Amino acid sequence: MTERKPDGMSVETWVEHQIRTAAERGAFADLPGSGKPLPRRDGPEDSYAWALAWARRQEPDASFLPPSLALGRERDDLPGRLVALTSEERVRAAVREFNDRVAAAWRTPLDGPPLVVRMHDEEERVAQWRASRPAPEPPSAPEPAPVARRRWWRPRR
Repeated sequence: MTERKPDGMSVETWVEHQIRTAAERGAFADLPGSGKPLPRRDGPEDSYAWALAWARRQEPDASFLPPSLALGRERDDLPGRLVALTSEERVRAAVREFNDRVAAAWRTPLDGPPLVVRMHDEEERVAQWRASRPAPEPPSAPEPAPVARRRWWRPRR
């Protein structure tokens, strides 16, 4: 809403006007949850219950976790992320970077529960990455050079 309410117009009328023009523009078309019933509320809902429901609706990610637990989740997710990498050097760099962060977390206290995250073995992760890659195709035999054929007719000179 970039326009200001005109003087002399009630707030309710102005809001209804804004809603009607937005509906005419199609701003409310294809909203998520349209055509579905509202969720059922069983009993009173306090702010804690609302916050829990909101967190369940969001995509779970490590930003809600304390740093020590986020590092543990990242350790579990690392093998899946390594499969998408395209070279052995990148795999080694990703494992080294994770291990460096774990070592730094061991040296400094973190918020949250105690840190019980182990480092990844770099050689083991590289071997698993190699095993997940398709086997290289054996080099095919070079195609024979095409035989130059003589024409059966000669052009006139």
